[in-house]
Amino acid sequence: MFDKLQSTIESVEKIGADFVDARYDELLLRTIIKENGIIRECKTMKRAGVGFNVFYQGTAGYAFSAVLSRDAMEEAAKSALGIAKSSAHVALIKADHERLEPIRNIRIKPNILEPAWLVEMDERLDILDTMESSANDHGKDISSLVLMYGEISGTKILTNSEGTEIHWDPYVLDIRASVTSKTRSGDLVTATDGAGGSVGLEFFKNDGKTPVDFGKNAALWAKEKIDAKAAPAGEFRALTDNGLSGVLAHESFGHLTEGDFIITKSSPIHDRIGEKLGSEHATIIDEGVVEVSNKISPYFLPYDDEGIKSQKVTLLENGVLTGYLNSRVTSPHSNGVLTGNARAINYTFAPIPRMKNTYFEAGDLTEEEALEQLGTGIYAIKTAGGQVDFSGTFLFKSVRGYWVENGEKQYPLKDVTLTGEILDFLNSVEGATSDMEMFSGYFGGCGKGNQFPLPVGIGGPKLLISKVRFGGEIDKSQFREY
Repeated sequence: MFDKLQSTIESVEKIGADFVDARYDELLLRTIIKENGIIRECKTMKRAGVGFNVFYQGTAGYAFSAVLSRDAMEEAAKSALGIAKSSAHVALIKADHERLEPIRNIRIKPNILEPAWLVEMDERLDILDTMESSANDHGKDISSLVLMYGEISGTKILTNSEGTEIHWDPYVLDIRASVTSKTRSGDLVTATDGAGGSVGLEFFKNDGKTPVDFGKNAALWAKEKIDAKAAPAGEFRALTDNGLSGVLAHESFGHLTEGDFIITKSSPIHDRIGEKLGSEHATIIDEGVVEVSNKISPYFLPYDDEGIKSQKVTLLENGVLTGYLNSRVTSPHSNGVLTGNARAINYTFAPIPRMKNTYFEAGDLTEEEALEQLGTGIYAIKTAGGQVDFSGTFLFKSVRGYWVENGEKQYPLKDVTLTGEILDFLNSVEGATSDMEMFSGYFGGCGKGNQFPLPVGIGGPKLLISKVRFGGEIDKSQFREY
């Protein structure tokens, strides 16, 4: 495939292309969904093809082909060149590629013990059955029980006009249980548990991460919400759990640092490098390769879709804005740093600046110390999605929560909705716990530029917040699960 791609690059350079990025994607996606004892979905899809990002006078044109013959690939590359030429006279932002030393002979395979894509279908179904039995054993008044299994495996081949040669294999495994119980008044309450990331089946043998745990936790949390009180509206001190902290880092802040929003000045922080935007306890990082542990299952991204090695980027350091996330196109117009953040959901899309694994850095508090310092307020846990706009205003619905008094959890809450503005939130961070959690997944993910769902990693510690507003109108149609 390298030879075919390089031959295509050479042919389109001969007719005027200044620079060409070429990418081959081959992905196998498996989805199994079991609902109320019945397999509702069981499918396997293969997506394979090539994409060419061709530059002419600093303007890009993108085209792709699912046919892998030399003639079809050359036709796609020539089409991309034609798009670039036709756009060159109107393009407002030019991307002159500074030539880099080629990266050669890179071959990265998954470093996992039990690859999910090698097991028989019966073993996958057994995982769902185990979660189902565990949920039924621990639940109460269950009206709906949904079990989900998602898996991605495959390969990427990247090359360009510099002669880069990179071959690496993406992989994701995601297992989830969702339990809906009915209250005495007939209302429905839902709770979920699960985990996902670039991990093998061995990850789901860790304490707290087994299919038995997922079914049990989802059922117990739904049972707990049957008698939960509605969360009070108003401004309170808060503790956000690891998952909700990660979503806030990604959705409310991370997107504001993406290079295309920076150079078009769409982001409110486009010209604020070096400014203090948050408290000294707020540090946010984006990186591609994070070490896996029993509570950390990130997305593995050693190289982006332009063949740039992914970097660990500190976006916010002790409250000070220190970095942006770039592609080769945006970096000359942004802060000039190549971060390895050019990503595409598959070969049918051109790479654009996207996050990798984005998280708040850990602090030194224990959960008990954080609750003690919280005093009286709300402990908000995970999220079922929400809404964010480019001003940094956010609204997130927490999956569950607790009312806390004098550092002790008093009773469970439902309908916990957080609203606010991200810079106010960052300035309200009083501390962070030392326990880190992170996850990625197959279900849900990041959406941008009609590319959804892109696997990303989110997480961090629990965050102690001096004030955040709870309550507000919710448009549930905009929710998406992370």
